[in-house]
Amino acid sequence: MSTSPGRPAFADFAADLGFEPDDFQVEACAAVEDGSGVLVCAPTGAGKTVVGEFAVFLALRLGRKAFYTTPIKALSNQKYNDLAARHGSANVGLLTGDNAINPDAPVIVMTTEVLRNMLYAGSSTLDGLGYVVMDEVHYLADRFRGAVWEEVIIHLPASVMLVSLSATVSNAEEFADWLVTVRGRTEVVVSEHRPVPLWQHMLVGRRMFDLFHDQAAARKHEVHPELLRNTREQLRRLEWGGGRRGRPRRWQPPARPDVIDRLDGAGLLPAILFVFSRAGCDAAVTQCLRAGLRLTTPAERAEIRTLVEKRTAALAGEDLTVLGYWEFLEGLERGLAAHHAGMLPTFKEIVEELFVRGLVKAVFATETLALGINMPARCVVLERLVKYNGEAHVDITPGEYTQLTGRAGRRGIDIEGHAVVLWSPDTDPRHVAGLASTRTYPLRSSFRPSYNMAVNSIEMLGFERSREVLSRSFAQFQADRSVVGLAHQVQRNEENARRLAERMHCELGDFAGYFALRTAITERERSLGRRSSANRRAQAAQALAMLRVGDIVRIPRGRRAGLAVVLDPGDSARDDPRPLVLTEDRWAGRLPGAELGDATALGRIRVPRHFNHRSPQARRDLAVALSRAEVAAGDDTRRARRGRSAAADDERLVELRRELRAHPCHRCPDREDHARWAQRYARLEQETAALQDKVTGRTGSLVRTFDDVCAMLAERGYLAGSAGGYSVTDAGRTLARIWSETDLLVAECLRREVWAGLSAPELAAAASILVYEARRESEDRVAVPHGNAEAAVEASLALFGELFAAEQRYGLRLTREPDLGFAWPMYRWARGEPLAKVLASASGVDGEMPAGDFVRWCRQVIDLLEQIAVPADDPLRRTCRQAVDALRRGVVAYTSIG
Repeated sequence: MSTSPGRPAFADFAADLGFEPDDFQVEACAAVEDGSGVLVCAPTGAGKTVVGEFAVFLALRLGRKAFYTTPIKALSNQKYNDLAARHGSANVGLLTGDNAINPDAPVIVMTTEVLRNMLYAGSSTLDGLGYVVMDEVHYLADRFRGAVWEEVIIHLPASVMLVSLSATVSNAEEFADWLVTVRGRTEVVVSEHRPVPLWQHMLVGRRMFDLFHDQAAARKHEVHPELLRNTREQLRRLEWGGGRRGRPRRWQPPARPDVIDRLDGAGLLPAILFVFSRAGCDAAVTQCLRAGLRLTTPAERAEIRTLVEKRTAALAGEDLTVLGYWEFLEGLERGLAAHHAGMLPTFKEIVEELFVRGLVKAVFATETLALGINMPARCVVLERLVKYNGEAHVDITPGEYTQLTGRAGRRGIDIEGHAVVLWSPDTDPRHVAGLASTRTYPLRSSFRPSYNMAVNSIEMLGFERSREVLSRSFAQFQADRSVVGLAHQVQRNEENARRLAERMHCELGDFAGYFALRTAITERERSLGRRSSANRRAQAAQALAMLRVGDIVRIPRGRRAGLAVVLDPGDSARDDPRPLVLTEDRWAGRLPGAELGDATALGRIRVPRHFNHRSPQARRDLAVALSRAEVAAGDDTRRARRGRSAAADDERLVELRRELRAHPCHRCPDREDHARWAQRYARLEQETAALQDKVTGRTGSLVRTFDDVCAMLAERGYLAGSAGGYSVTDAGRTLARIWSETDLLVAECLRREVWAGLSAPELAAAASILVYEARRESEDRVAVPHGNAEAAVEASLALFGELFAAEQRYGLRLTREPDLGFAWPMYRWARGEPLAKVLASASGVDGEMPAGDFVRWCRQVIDLLEQIAVPADDPLRRTCRQAVDALRRGVVAYTSIG
């Protein structure tokens, strides 16, 4: 498709592209020039950003402003550099949590959160805004941050044209239909075409096989026969051939240096190898270095060293050593690097720049690299098809597979890209074929009302208008559409129920009434059984609450059965206290209360005051003392006693059974046949009732949640009025300026003066618990600075308890529990201690905290302190600024932008 002479702006823009634009790019840009919003869905690397860049070009041409929004700061930084190079640094600005460069420029690159905050604050920066580009708009499915995208789309002025760029999603038309309802005219442009063809392979040992014989086979998910034959042979060899004494041979994955060497031999470098583990990425580089792998020439090594030294010149020498700089540099000079969120941002940027320049040939990365950063490769390798999602190890989805492999094939450099999956006995080629061939990646809204959103929306639009806007969200749009299908299912169920009612008809009487008696008896028996179980649990919990450190108890069953000594009784206020115990075989850990039975103390031994249950020596010594201790036999008669069952004494149950025997249908010879039909009828009735509840629940569900949020805010003084109409109070205006997952808790801490009288380091420590979130749970007791900081932390936890109880009353779960794991490192960093000591104090279940995580959390604490300073009175405002100054030093202060 050629550029149209009727669209002169695009003709001028395309003249400077340096390549012939694709059809979808021409179509989308034409829609923008015609004054329409546009949704562009295309594969990674297809060139969607051309459409966004044209919107920027058009804004400058028309004398309007353009905002280019991205989901992550790294992508914002990269886009800022691209647009500044094209349009001049005077015309382009950058606004992220870390940087504010030229904020009055006509073109501003920003994270989506910054634009959302501007809209709610009514910022003058919005004046003259003509175009907003939402790059990676499919991020609105993100369960943590996705709501921000919908808030922006809903609240942008109607005069602003929206250019939405998305990965290929299977429900693009549904999303576009919603955009039309909230934004007006919107064209949807979908392209499945990859400008650089992608070939799929599996690496079995050192042999590379095509996944499909040809494109026709790919469309049918038909795996290449030779690959199937080879993998079956490999499995037979593992099972029967080579094991000592006839045992199966253990499979060993190919060494990473061998994989790189194989790719190099096939001309498939540069490559990105996705490992799905930060530690795995770092270990992979170390393995390649130890193997002596070198992928660069002397000239390239010199160029790499020059660039790295220039980019790190502002970092202190002692910090570089702590950060593993010399190992990092050695890897780069050999053409190897890791890339993950635990790395220092500066180090990640260096890797990205060297990779784009072709100087780094192999990067071991986690999936965060696939989030939009312009870092394409000739080849992408997936070591495994399973990743940890924060809660469990799960298979990657077809959408994730497409996103990851989409990095393969550099437009204008490669004639084709390659995706390689490493074979293992757990990896079925047919499963890989399904991932590679499936194009289902539905976009699902994650939007939900929040406290901050509620007060901002009411302040800006009023209560009734806010409820109306919520009903127009994509989340409600999808919920309402789903109701249509549910209503059809209800109708079908009701028709089936009529047929079942005919089949269970009994000539002797009302069989539905008879079956209701049988059901009531079953339910009564279950209820009595549950009540007995609850009594036993309550007695066990009462016994657990009496335990003390040093008590000897008997674990009645399971693999830990035997005597144990209590090291920590656990939190007796919890419904399920988990005591920390040491068993006779020297195992130490927390056990659910249910595993301890009645937890009667049979004796007692002395536990050293600072006992370390992770020390093998300490465990051994205490286990010896336990084995020598005198213990009582225990009251076995209590466990042996068997009273009459509760069911035998229950008068209501006796009465129900009498009524059942007296019912005329009880004598029917076909009684059990009728009962089978009645059972199906009852199940169908339950299913229909559940479907009807879903219909009711989904219709207006977000508005009801919003009403509950408002009622709770009114109860606590952030809104005034009642359900008929609310207005924002002064306290609510403070809440409106707090952008955090713990927004209401922060506002409550301000109102209750929790932070009054703290020093700058103490304030940094106390504030950190409201933003930090550990990657994995740890059972270690977390240390916090003593004195004022400790009191502030305790007060914050008490306030969280209040909010949690209030949220339970309203059926809400919006406030995240504070995490104390970063308080001590924050305190030490704010006191000016060196990086090495601070990182060592930030260790947890994963070892020492990575520098990248430390910098990210520091900057989030800084961001919160800057928010707190705005509504705070002196001297808290002054302390906030002192804390920010103390934290913003060294690696935390350094940025490569500006």
